[in-house]
Amino acid sequence: MKTLKDAKVKDTVKVVKLHGEGAIKRRIMDMGITKGTEIYIRKVAPLGDPVEVTVRGYELSIRKADAQMVEIE
Repeated sequence: MKTLKDAKVKDTVKVVKLHGEGAIKRRIMDMGITKGTEIYIRKVAPLGDPVEVTVRGYELSIRKADAQMVEIE
């Protein structure tokens, strides 16, 4: 299983599934990250946390722990 945390800078990936439960999953979905959404990886901080992405025209920063819950293809 490949997750958003594994994506490289300048990749465009597609969300396959969201893992996790409750408030954490809801927060990820509220950011616009849902099944079928394309995500462009803009930048990764030197220690890998956070990851800067573009989703639906918005720029977001996602923590590594949250990025691990987003399964991609």
